[in-house]
Amino acid sequence: MCFDHDARPPIAPIAGAAVDGERIELASADGTRFLAYAAAAASVFGAGMLILPDVRGLHRYYEDLALRFAEAGIDALALDYFGRSAPTDDRGPEFDFMPHVGQTRYPALVDDMAAAADELRRRRPGLRALFTVGFCYGGRLSFLAATRAELGLAGVIGFYGVPVGAGRAEMPPPADVAGQMRVPVLGLFGGEDAGIPAESVAAFERALAGASVEHELVTYPGAPHSFFDRKAEQFADASVDAWRRVKEFVGRLTPAA
Repeated sequence: MCFDHDARPPIAPIAGAAVDGERIELASADGTRFLAYAAAAASVFGAGMLILPDVRGLHRYYEDLALRFAEAGIDALALDYFGRSAPTDDRGPEFDFMPHVGQTRYPALVDDMAAAADELRRRRPGLRALFTVGFCYGGRLSFLAATRAELGLAGVIGFYGVPVGAGRAEMPPPADVAGQMRVPVLGLFGGEDAGIPAESVAAFERALAGASVEHELVTYPGAPHSFFDRKAEQFADASVDAWRRVKEFVGRLTPAA
């Protein structure tokens, strides 16, 4: 699990910001209904963000993160992974997510991302650039989204997504499919993340460079897995820098009106 249940994004709400957020249901290509949370920016500059959670699915952390993106002028939608196996919308501390994680499959996740991307574009006609950002399980999925032309992305962002080796949901290793990536990649990692050693990040770097994929991989010395958490006060500087890089990445790759 990436975060504790009471974790929240390490981003202070913007005082007086006017944003709207709501839980919704979307339909995937196979007809499956799945949960999502949409947050609309009051003042926009043309970018949208598809948020890919960790293994818990649509946890409150990601609903809050969608609101923080909206306050920054970026329409956002966070999706849940378990519409095919979990009949309830409860993603609280009692939700036993791991049996459902084991039932997820990469092709279905791609279909769910496509439905979420369509919804973001429906809600904001004229959206000029769409991005993904994912965490852990969702970080790997976000890196892989760079290979999916049907999503029409401008770039992908992954927080501590494992870039090499076998993964859940039959997701291929991102480093192995770097040659299929067609948009810029921003990867953010903790230097003390035991699950993603420096060698794994270096292998991803080599794969991206070898495929001529525009990329930036940043490792924060001393930071663990899931450092991007307001409770992790000792890693506040890393979180501030990561949030800055995310916004700069989006701003740089969003065409002017």
